[in-house]
Amino acid sequence: MRIKVVSSGSIGNSYILTSSTGETLLLELGVRFINIKKALRFDLNRVVGALCSHQHLDHCQGLREAANAGIDVYCLKETAEALKIDNHRVKHVKPMDTVHLGEFKVRFFELEHDCPSVGFMISHPEMGLTVFITDTQYCAYTFPGMNNLILECNYCQQILDQKTREGSIHNFLRTRIMKSHMSLDSTKGFLKANDLTKVANILLIHLSNSNADAKRFKEEITDLTRCNVEIASKGVQMDFNKTLW
Repeated sequence: MRIKVVSSGSIGNSYILTSSTGETLLLELGVRFINIKKALRFDLNRVVGALCSHQHLDHCQGLREAANAGIDVYCLKETAEALKIDNHRVKHVKPMDTVHLGEFKVRFFELEHDCPSVGFMISHPEMGLTVFITDTQYCAYTFPGMNNLILECNYCQQILDQKTREGSIHNFLRTRIMKSHMSLDSTKGFLKANDLTKVANILLIHLSNSNADAKRFKEEITDLTRCNVEIASKGVQMDFNKTLW
């Protein structure tokens, strides 16, 4: 299984999972759909579906075009309503719903954002269990048997506090960030709360352009987990396996 980053962060979020047979699942549609098509080499025939976590445009900008292109998109009813999309290709899901898309099995779970939002538990014979979490203050769940993680690590509290003291970030924005995204510390807290003995790979996503430190994040999460850790940026690819070896 291979994951490819089309884009990550406030500029837009989009990721592609592709199995050895070419079966493809899209995670987030937060860029223009033409950019996703380019990443797929304009071959949509083996796309079995797309998952969208919530209604903010950096996660759903390409949703309408994806549905119009004949791709089944799975999202919350609130997401579709916020976008005013009524298309038979848009499938409404609720937290704890499970769908089967080719060999992918997906279960949705609730996250803590400033609008209705879900994460994804994605199972596939080639990669085992991959958990996708973004745009949330924290995650209330633990996930036994994880093999791979796609996990938000948006900001560093010390950087955010320093910028607030300097006046470059207003208290309103600081509060919104803290209530809707995972900090380095909260990402570490999630990792400490879970059994990582079977986790091979961690892809850190949705880093803030101004309140994050990619090098520090990668080093500290690697030291904590001893997993293969990468920072999501355009074009990054990782093999998602069941084991470290």
